[in-house]
Amino acid sequence: MAPTPTLPRKRGREPIPVSPPASRLPTILMLDSVLSHLERLVAFDTRNPPRRIDVGGIFDYLRAQLAGFAIEVTDHGAGAVSLWAVRGAPKRVFNVHLDTVPDSPGWTGDPFALRVEGGRATGLGACDIKGAAACLLAAAQGTQGDAALLFSSDEEANDPRCIRAFLDREHGCTQVIVAEPTRCEAVLAHRGISSVQMRFAGRAGHAASADAIAASAVHQAVRWGGRALDFVAARADDSFAGLDGLRFNIGRIEGGIKANVIAPSAQLRFGFRPLPSHEVDALHATLRGFADASALADYEETFRGPSLPAGAPEQARARHAQARTLADELRLPVGAAVDFWTEAALFSQAGLTAIVYGPGDIAQAHAADEWVALSQLQAAATTYRRLLER
Repeated sequence: MAPTPTLPRKRGREPIPVSPPASRLPTILMLDSVLSHLERLVAFDTRNPPRRIDVGGIFDYLRAQLAGFAIEVTDHGAGAVSLWAVRGAPKRVFNVHLDTVPDSPGWTGDPFALRVEGGRATGLGACDIKGAAACLLAAAQGTQGDAALLFSSDEEANDPRCIRAFLDREHGCTQVIVAEPTRCEAVLAHRGISSVQMRFAGRAGHAASADAIAASAVHQAVRWGGRALDFVAARADDSFAGLDGLRFNIGRIEGGIKANVIAPSAQLRFGFRPLPSHEVDALHATLRGFADASALADYEETFRGPSLPAGAPEQARARHAQARTLADELRLPVGAAVDFWTEAALFSQAGLTAIVYGPGDIAQAHAADEWVALSQLQAAATTYRRLLER
């Protein structure tokens, strides 16, 4: 087999040559193919924010690699772009996002230049999750069976336009494998996520006033925080599939004018990560109830992502059992449930049996000098190829 030509790194939209399909690519050569793709994918700037992503660039590259697939590229606005690639009549879709978090000042090299050394591939998004995208490309090029791939570019912004649009279309799939980093283990459950903004109203006045403690909006916000923290501590024994307790964080409190003025207003942002067995609306009702009704000006949930599996507690347990059965059928090693959120929950909410499986460790995601182990890339590419041959 002739080697794939070496292509220069670029972030623009020049024409990209089509790589020849690696028909029946021997397993021993798969890592070379994966790293070739990963070098190109890392070189594209898909940071989110600012999410300056369009239908060219990285999507031109993907189109060029997927010979034999019917391909649709859709611009959903605001840098949210999806590529839907289908070969044959598949019932299982592989999903991977292409956007990354911004690079931090701690990088010791160019984040967009892949470095391969010491058993690691280092580059922005190498772990989360362009490494998985490279594995899927190599696997797709090395097989000829039915396959469905969904690439998206809006996961890192809690703005799932791509997945929502996919779920609203006729896609014919009943199963999904979401390729987030799970150390090549099948993750069947993870927490949901909910973010909230609260506003408190007080009465401005001199801090020496007798009613300063009750009238201050900042004091109201702090009181609410104390009650909420006590409530969360009391839920420590809640559990589901190895996950325990309710994760909770007050991320920001701001308001007031100065130390000797009663604060007329305050804003508070918090988030929590429920178990699949938690009733999220009931949690919101309880948390909202901890605020003094006369002082609470607004309680707005700004984002909600369901747990995996999604649904009411009994439905979630049934879906968890279905996912376990599927993992066993696919001969995937089953790992522990995780605390981080993935878009697999959105597929589960829509009724697909959802598994999270991909190369890399979440501990390396979003970090300076982000990396993925070469052994993980090899393992994931081999597994994806096996599943695409089924």
